[in-house]
Amino acid sequence: MTDLIPFFDGHNDFLLRLMMSPAPREETWLGSGGKGHLDLKRMKAGGFAGGLFAIFVPPQSKGPPPDFGALMANPPYDLPMPPLMTHDVAQPIALRMAGLLQWMERAAPQDFKLCRSMSDIAAAMAQNVIAGVMHMEGAEAIGPDLDALYLFHDIGLRSLGPVWSRPTIFGHGVPMAFPGTPDIGPGLTEKGKDLVRLCNDLGIVIDLSHMNAAGFNDVAALSNAPLVASHSNAFAQAASPRNLTDRQLHQIRDSGGLVGFNYATFYLNADGRARSDMGWDVLLRHMDYLIAQLGEDHVALGSDFDGCIIPDLIGDVTGVQAFLSALARHGYDAELLVKLARGNWLSCLGRILH
Repeated sequence: MTDLIPFFDGHNDFLLRLMMSPAPREETWLGSGGKGHLDLKRMKAGGFAGGLFAIFVPPQSKGPPPDFGALMANPPYDLPMPPLMTHDVAQPIALRMAGLLQWMERAAPQDFKLCRSMSDIAAAMAQNVIAGVMHMEGAEAIGPDLDALYLFHDIGLRSLGPVWSRPTIFGHGVPMAFPGTPDIGPGLTEKGKDLVRLCNDLGIVIDLSHMNAAGFNDVAALSNAPLVASHSNAFAQAASPRNLTDRQLHQIRDSGGLVGFNYATFYLNADGRARSDMGWDVLLRHMDYLIAQLGEDHVALGSDFDGCIIPDLIGDVTGVQAFLSALARHGYDAELLVKLARGNWLSCLGRILH
């Protein structure tokens, strides 16, 4: 396989890196320093045709960020979850990140477009312009009156994960632990149920990645939209509480939804280690399993670029084509590769976005 396969990716944390980087934002977005997993030049070179860009408000800490590679090097581990964050703290940071996403379009209008509808996404991709969709990982920035959800929707929000790991006023996440189970904690709060209904009304994807089992069940019972986990893998292959059980995979399949394949090594390695020197066999076995449980129409890509440790064989966004080539050598035909690369995401979003 020599030609680029354009792909749509379900999750990245580039906005967090852009906000936190000490370098000028023009250098981080438009430069060629090769830091992190993403920048415009590498995205164009690697076939990144579109994706969900996460607004994620990091835990408030006075010290340096934790070294997840070291913390997850020798299972078992169970990282403590940060405390609940109020919307008064989270909202200004989330708005700053939303502004950065809009700035990315202004800085490269010929190459990047912030998309608010399927027609926007289709038009951008047809013109070889990267289609960016605003996503929120953890709804801390949405207050109890939900007014901020209307605000963020107006400025482009089209996908929302009610939780990251820490609890929110809407529900409960799962820890970064191994081994572990997603079957911990209570379900959605009443405000969480209101959030689900309003997301349905506005045409906002409800992202189930990192949600606990009881909350997952509540969304499945309440939502009238396809169930989506933007960046999650299979619990049967790696017993992380952030991976999905077979029952959850079947519920997603039966709703017409999808799961985005996460490249994070600690959700792929059967022993839960963060080590990145794995062979293609680990990724192929995991992808085979997801397709066996979900079917070919319900699996996509959800890299977690700039938010995790990824396999050395992928390295950064330019390595996605190597992954697709490995899938082709493994026996995946051209039609299936296109479904995994972009077709399934576009089909699912088309059934949710207004």
